[in-house]
Amino acid sequence: MPGTHRFEGPSDLHLHSAFSDGTQHPADVMAAAHAHGVRTAALTDHDTTSGWAAAAEAASSLGMTFVPGMELSARHEWRSVHVLAYLIDPDDGPLRAMTERIRSSRLDRARLMADRISRDYDVVWDDIVAQTTDGATVGRPHIADALVARGLVRDRAEAFSSILSPGGDYYVALYAPDPVTAVELVVSAGGVPIIAHPAGRAGLLPTRLIERMLRAGLAGFELGHRENVEPGLSTLRRLSAERDLIVTGSSDYHGLGKPNQPGENTTADDMVARIIERGTGNAPVFP
Repeated sequence: MPGTHRFEGPSDLHLHSAFSDGTQHPADVMAAAHAHGVRTAALTDHDTTSGWAAAAEAASSLGMTFVPGMELSARHEWRSVHVLAYLIDPDDGPLRAMTERIRSSRLDRARLMADRISRDYDVVWDDIVAQTTDGATVGRPHIADALVARGLVRDRAEAFSSILSPGGDYYVALYAPDPVTAVELVVSAGGVPIIAHPAGRAGLLPTRLIERMLRAGLAGFELGHRENVEPGLSTLRRLSAERDLIVTGSSDYHGLGKPNQPGENTTADDMVARIIERGTGNAPVFP
């Protein structure tokens, strides 16, 4: 890692493109971040690094620093856990094998959900595929977009709260590793694992599980996020201070897929520097 970190803030380290469940090309994601004043940005598509090259090129052309990232899917019992993985080696064998397994599961899941939904609604598989871009794995957001296009729901939020609800008849669970395994995979790939939006309405993960994740190499928490709520947020602030953990803040931008806007939450410069210093699998792309 370079000794002098030539990045500028504000820094937004959680952005999605159409290579996962965002709605814009990676280059357009970087342009949107720049337009909102962001000067250091990470592309963190779900379980894929396929958008890195385009995002890095666009960021550099705009005078921005690009931090390679990914959002690795994990699961604890019924609950999804998202592990932001910064500066990983994209060619690390075990991590690649896991992301390929998750993406395959996501595609199988989408096909099964589409089959169930099509029995009751005027939506077919081709409608869903039409909502994706080349290189993207079909997932629930694309099913939601197809439902919107057919006029069956108003937006993704309504789709997720009704037809695609985890408690509904059409839902199929996604395969994902347990959170400790996910953290271990990121660390083994030279990356820096941060738990995304860890204090949402579902509540905090069990204390014992958090301790196991920390022992496995968990670096910190994304505390600046619109989905985090009290009292969990205060609990994680105290824990982060006591353990000297990395604390980030980001938008979780998805283009038109969510109301979140680039730069609505940002990460302090000293925390970005700690991520850069800790990551060994990759390096930021400086302008």
